[in-house]
Parts: sequence; structure tokens; C-alpha cells
Amino acid sequence: MPGYPPIADHGLIGDLQTAALVSAGGAVDWFCAPRFDSPSIFASLLDAERGGHFTIAPAMDDVTVRQLYLTDTAVLITRFLTPEGVGEVVDLMPVNEEPEVATDRHRMLRALRVVRGTLTFDVQCRPRFDYGRAPHTLTLDGNAATFHGPGLDVHLQSSFPLDRDGQDVRATITLQQGQVAGIVLETSSPGAPAPAPVTEESLRAEMRETHTFWHRWIRRCRYRGRWQQMVNRSAITLKLLIYAPTGAPVAAPTMGLPEQIGGERNWDYRYTWIRDASLSVRTLLDLGYIEEANAFRRWLGDRFRAPRPPGGEPMQIMYRIDGDPHLSEETLGHLSGYRDSAPVRAGNGAAEQLQLDIYGEFAYAVTHSPDLAELAGYEAWKGFSALLDWLADSWDRPDEGIWETRGGRKDFTYSRLMCWVALDRGIRLATEYARPGNLQRWTAERDAILTQVMERGWNSERKAFVQHYDSEVLDASLLLMPVVGFISPKASAWLSTLDAMDRELVTDSLVYRYNPEASPDGLRGSEGTFSLCSFLYVHALARAGRLDQARYAMDKMLTYANHVGLFAEEIGPTGEQLGNFPQAFTHLALITAAMALDEELDKDAARWC
Repeated sequence: MPGYPPIADHGLIGDLQTAALVSAGGAVDWFCAPRFDSPSIFASLLDAERGGHFTIAPAMDDVTVRQLYLTDTAVLITRFLTPEGVGEVVDLMPVNEEPEVATDRHRMLRALRVVRGTLTFDVQCRPRFDYGRAPHTLTLDGNAATFHGPGLDVHLQSSFPLDRDGQDVRATITLQQGQVAGIVLETSSPGAPAPAPVTEESLRAEMRETHTFWHRWIRRCRYRGRWQQMVNRSAITLKLLIYAPTGAPVAAPTMGLPEQIGGERNWDYRYTWIRDASLSVRTLLDLGYIEEANAFRRWLGDRFRAPRPPGGEPMQIMYRIDGDPHLSEETLGHLSGYRDSAPVRAGNGAAEQLQLDIYGEFAYAVTHSPDLAELAGYEAWKGFSALLDWLADSWDRPDEGIWETRGGRKDFTYSRLMCWVALDRGIRLATEYARPGNLQRWTAERDAILTQVMERGWNSERKAFVQHYDSEVLDASLLLMPVVGFISPKASAWLSTLDAMDRELVTDSLVYRYNPEASPDGLRGSEGTFSLCSFLYVHALARAGRLDQARYAMDKMLTYANHVGLFAEEIGPTGEQLGNFPQAFTHLALITAAMALDEELDKDAARWC
């Protein structure tokens, strides 16, 4: 039984259609198939008894564990150091030759090897279909097993004998120095042919192909800076979170991991938020990844052409990865939750919220690259132009805001800011490419937003921009104001806002989103510091010219990464990672902070040459 390891004690593997978490103890304790947003097969991370797991670990207690990625790949190695020997489990999910073609066949390869002495491994495979709600049956024949679940078969092919344990499988294998064994899990539709038997040659071939795929992909990254290793790891993580058949990124590959241990802030992040996805794609564009950005642009175009949501807005704030707008939220009461953090929710009720900022993040992403603008063409422009016409009529109203609070609609300053971004980028694009549009109207509304934010979003007593017009609460989302060009990063009003945030929202370089006591969000419990905001703070400090402070904050923030360079959504009071893991928002902000700080440090160094 894998128990509940710390959220941070995991690595991520995936094949661009789904992903799995592998704990430092050798357990696959989260895996959904055939897609990110499918019901789970292994979910012991949310219920150690009912969730199911696939564990390979030494048959002893006296073990020291080390986990690492092969450099610049998504190949994960878990090393077990014992008095009798040193062994490794190499975990990966091969990427299909045509990853853009959706399939129900997904392979998880687990290679066992001993590099010194002798080591005995225990193997347990205990799937629990449909979030642990559905029973399964087992067919076992020597080195091959098939678990028959509802609508899905899970095949297990091993290079060593497997034993029945009820409707589950276990095995014990002893390897000596230089010996290799392997076990491959593969999902398929019911009754599909079983995969080929596992051989050492097939293991090595798939490992080599996966290694090559990731090395070729990361070579396209154009970042060359001081934080190369962390940026590469974050870029690979963003790539792993993109559903290749549609180009839609998920916010995280998990659900239900708590923002507070034992609390109720446990959400399902396996969907595509327009905001998160747009900023992820903008970051990949900055790194040189045009193909990923263009795929997402096509997905967005399909959302524009789909029937409008019930509220009449051009888009919902989030969708399933195939564009399905239905994300009904249900409580999985049979699951105890991570360390009794209940309820566990599948689906996301926030999909029906009004969040006007999404149009700004979308425009910020898709108008950034000349190459992407050329690829989009005239038909895409007509859709974008219609969106701007709608936004010109619709921006001046309350919404639920970026943080999806469930405490009612407000006039959020960040939402107004991003409406300004959408109109501003549309005006720029129309001017640069001589596209038709109601430029006079767009310009008037853009300027009206700026005037409103400067007059009503600014609080003269706090000497800072605030969360919404009727409050004195600070909000770290506004750290994006200078990034998107709304205000100069060295303007006195902005520096005063930055100072106010530093006093109230920042603790040891970690940044809270806002103060929920001063601005109730309709939920019980508290939360940790928000890692996205901590990296946005670094970005803002760098652009403000506070380079020593920015670099110190950056270096300290990187110490909160887990052992393989991954971040969850939040950092708790004692430095633990909280929330869904790994989170795209955090990793995209790490990349943009590194790029901004590199640029400013290089400028500063040039001044002294």
C-alpha cells in the first residue's frame, strides 16, 4: 500500500494524451486513460485503500530513494539504495508516431535493473476503474495479464511470471548486477488484441525512441540563459500537459489535491482554461514553439464557431480537452481524499462563471507572433473582430474574476485590465496587417477602460491598484499590469503598488494571491502562497529595475521546486507543495520570470562594460 506521500514526492510521465504520477516510493498512484480527463485507473493518491496503484519497490524497509529525470526528457528514474544492492526503475510513456491522432492505446513502460549487488523487487498492480467505483475481472496467463474494466482493458506484459492476488496481480523478482527486467502496462478498448510480449530488446528500443523524441523537441527551445535546466524542465512539463489531438493544454493532470490539508479547496484541473492555456501557449511561443501555438489557435477557432454558452458570451472560461463545454461537477463521496481532504470533486462547476479577463489572455497569446498571425488568415481575423465588437459592448460589468471566487460578482480590476489588452492587441493587429474592423469604436472603449482603471481601480489611501472597485484589498494578479504594457514598470503609481504588495502579500519572497479574510471568497479554510504570483513578483521586480531583490526572490523560489524540478499550485506554511500537481500556471510563470530577469541582468551588465 503506497499511503499518502507528499504531493511533491512525484515525477510526471506522459505521452501527450494522458499522464501518470510516479511517487519516489515507486508507486504509480495517479493515472487516467485514455485521456487526461478520463476516469482514473490508479488513484491511491486520493484514497489509499480504494484508489488503486501500480507499485514496484524493493522487498525491504532499509531503503534510500533518489529520483531524477534523464536530462531534458520525460524519462523518470527512481533509484533504490539498499545494503544488499542498488536498483533502478525507469518509467516512461512512449509517444505515438502520430500523437495528434486520439487513441485508447497508451503504454507505460517500467524497466527494472540492478547496477550493484543483488536486489529483490515486489510488484503490485491493483487497478480500480472509474475512480474506484467499478469492479473488474482478471485474465492471467503466465507473464501476461488483462484487467477487464467498464469500457477499457488494461494489459500487463512482463518479462517475469505474474501471480494472481484476487482480481489483482503481484510478483517478486530478484535481479543481480547487470540484469534487466521489464513490465509494460497498456490500455485498449475491450477485446482488442493484447500487446506483444516484453523483451529486453523492445524495452531498450522504446527507451531510446522516447529519449530521442524529447531531445529533438527541447532542441527547438531558444532560451539560453542562467536558469537553463529549470526552464527546460518547465517547458517539457508544459508540453506534457498538452492534449496533442486537439492542441488544448490542461491546467494540471490531477484533481482533488488540496490547497489546505484536510480542507475543502480541492478542485479538478484536468480541463482547458482559456486563461491558463493562452498564457501557456504564449510562453511556448516565446521559447520558439510555433506548432504548439498554432494547434491551440485552431482549437480556439473551433470554440468561436461553436454555439454560444447560455449567457451569450463568445466562449466559456473552460472546456474539456476535446472542446466539450459540459463539465458538470460531482462529488466522489466514496473517496476519502488526499489525507482526508474532502470532498473529492470531478468536473468543475466554475465553467459556468463569467470571467471577462479570458479574452485578454487569449489576445495576448495569439497576437504575439507574426508567424502565428500569418497562419491564422482572414477567416480567423473575422472571428476575432466579432469578438472585439462584442467585448466593446460588454466589458463594463461585474464578473467572478480570475480566481474563480464563489462569493459573487465584482468589478474586478484585473478583468478590466485584460479587456483593455484584448482591445489594444486587436487594434495593433488590425493596423499592422491592414485588417478591417471598427477601430474607432475599439479605440474609444480601450481608452475608456484605461481611464476607469486609473480612476476607480486606484485607491488613494492604499496608494495602490486594488482587487476591485469597492475594496481596499490588494491582488497579486495585478502584477501583470506592466507585463502587458498597461503601465510602465517604473511608473510611480506602479512602484507604489509593488511596495504595497511587498508589505502585505509577500512573505519571504512567496506571494499570496490576496487576503481572503479581507476579501471573502465564499469558501472555508485557508490556502498557501500562490507560486504563479511568486514568479510574477520576480518578473515585476526585474522590470522595475530592482535586480538584486528579483534575483534573490528567484533563487529562493527555485528552492521550493521538488527533487525533479516540478511545482504544484501553492507553497504551504512549512514549505510543502499544495494543490494540483504539476501546475501549468506555475511553470509558465517560472519561464517568463527567468526570461525577463535574464534580459534585465544582461542590460545591467552591458552598462558596466
